[in-house]
Amino acid sequence: MTHYWICLAIMAGSTYLLRAVPFSLVRRKIQSPFIRSFLHYIPYAVLTAMTVPAIFYAVDAPLAAAAGFITALVLALLGKGLTSVALAACGAVYVTSLILPFF
Repeated sequence: MTHYWICLAIMAGSTYLLRAVPFSLVRRKIQSPFIRSFLHYIPYAVLTAMTVPAIFYAVDAPLAAAAGFITALVLALLGKGLTSVALAACGAVYVTSLILPFF
């Protein structure tokens, strides 16, 4: 449970600080496309770096976790919504966990 709160604090901090600090320190508009894209994508990169490893430690069967991850990745790349991606990934993990004992 402590791990959850630590992850939540890091995600909130990275999202807030990387967007609020440059806004409060720089009074003029940032012209550099590199810096603008860097500030835009860093929160997503941090969230991904923290979420992907957690996917594989969430269940006891790495194959079930991989099935859920691949399902979520494919549906996300197809442009499906967050709710449908999450539900399909959970379903894939559940079904794979039910099937694995038979192999």
